[in-house]
Amino acid sequence: MSMWWLIYPVLGACAGLLAGLLGVGGGLVIVAALAWLLPLQGVPAEQVMQVALATSLGSIIFTGLSSARSHQRRGSVLWPSVWRLVPGLLIGAALGSHFATTLSSETLRYVVAGFCLLAGSQLAFGTPRPALASDAPPTSFWLLGAGGGIGALSAVVGIGGGSLTVPLLVWLGVAPVRAVGTSSACGVAIALSSAISYALYTPPAPNLPGSVGYVYLPAAIGIAAASVFVAPYGAQLAHRLSGPALKRVFAGFLFLVGLSLLLR
Repeated sequence: MSMWWLIYPVLGACAGLLAGLLGVGGGLVIVAALAWLLPLQGVPAEQVMQVALATSLGSIIFTGLSSARSHQRRGSVLWPSVWRLVPGLLIGAALGSHFATTLSSETLRYVVAGFCLLAGSQLAFGTPRPALASDAPPTSFWLLGAGGGIGALSAVVGIGGGSLTVPLLVWLGVAPVRAVGTSSACGVAIALSSAISYALYTPPAPNLPGSVGYVYLPAAIGIAAASVFVAPYGAQLAHRLSGPALKRVFAGFLFLVGLSLLLR
């Protein structure tokens, strides 16, 4: 067990850096890593992806809070947009978590891998709108519905929604660094709703010691403990990179994670 308490903080440090840099709670890298690590701890193959998703989202609650706080200090969180998205995010995340528990672990693995590759392609090759000329954040009423879709899909792939929220806000004209900061705040709502939902479901096979529903607490705690300290450094780096550079980093990251899941 001592070996795992060393591995999980290292994973958390990587997730925290990505949380601050890319506006995600590091969920995709956590899910990919746990998909490889959990079978070594005796998690049944038919439950690996559900446990990986739930544990990732449990850790993202704290990672997202740390990242959002750091971005808020730099004025890059557009709170009017956050509050418009949050109701849909909470409802969609709860429904998405329930749906994920009905799928097979193998199906979920391909869903997560495909999502990574599609989102990476959109960022790498899509054509965004120009940045806003003013500081007015997007507050259209339809963002409520968009939040529902983002929350549901995020719960199914175990992320804080940055891979969806960031491209959406950039498409709406928000500067990439502000899209990242706003996404970090949105990710807290997604992770909280999803993690609670996953924790309320009882896996069909016996749980791992220390788990609550599908959330494996030793991994979630170990990951979160390191990620909350590293996330602010990622946020600092995000403010030093140009918008196009930030998008390239994000796209490359998504491609690598998607391929790692396909090759598992």
